[in-house]
Amino acid sequence: MTVLTVAGLTLLEARRRKVVWALAGLTVLLLVLNGWGFAKLPGLHTDRGTLTSGEAQLIAAQLLNLVMFTVSLIVALGTAFLAGPTLSGEVESGVALAVVARPIRRSSVLLGKWLGLVAFATAYVVVAGTLEFLVVRWTVGYQPPQPVIALALLSAEAVVLLSLALLLSSLLSPLASGVVAVGVFGAAWVAGVVGGVGAAVGNDSVARIGSVAQVVLPTDGLWHGAMHALQVPGVLSELGVGAVADPFVATAALTPAYLLWAGVWLGLVLALCVTTFARRDI
Repeated sequence: MTVLTVAGLTLLEARRRKVVWALAGLTVLLLVLNGWGFAKLPGLHTDRGTLTSGEAQLIAAQLLNLVMFTVSLIVALGTAFLAGPTLSGEVESGVALAVVARPIRRSSVLLGKWLGLVAFATAYVVVAGTLEFLVVRWTVGYQPPQPVIALALLSAEAVVLLSLALLLSSLLSPLASGVVAVGVFGAAWVAGVVGGVGAAVGNDSVARIGSVAQVVLPTDGLWHGAMHALQVPGVLSELGVGAVADPFVATAALTPAYLLWAGVWLGLVLALCVTTFARRDI
């Protein structure tokens, strides 16, 4: 009961912060620009374009992956800077002292805040992603093959990052935790791009960089799974060898073993976060 109460309060607090309004503004701007941009692309509509159906779908799928990466980046920024002040900000302001002084376990407070942030991030991904799919379908007539799986993996990516930001928030200042979380997220994505280039040129050592990064921080791996769910089947045969190095093309779906590792990683981070918060002086 305590966990759910704290989760509800966390959602109410998130609504009052300017980060939420910034997220909403960026999302609306992105939807408008994408709708205008897709509509202006000549010959792309799959029903009335000058390209063949296969060519139009291939281009639309790659553009959709590019757009959804922007959504993913907005989610990363928003969740990181919402999760950052959740612990360290309340510790510095003295709010946490008033809460933990009561007969409430610190772990319940932490898990409640985590659950509230998870609900917020998941709701944002579902709403923003669905609206983006509708815009793409309306403007160019393209519908991704597995939109539900894509949204689920994008939500999981957001949960992984906000959990990392929450852990950093138990150790660092609010601003530092958000900056470090976003920086690590960007570094993992760049490592994935470098690994793809290494795989394309046959350099196993460079290719291993991306694989290691996806294990250390599963955000990039989950993003590749989401891309695979959004792109048309047969994209690899259409693009050839260069598809491996394309940062907006996924070569394969995620394996059950990798999804299991992402769950284990999340559990380890939450356990470490509970431990560090329980030992922190307030």
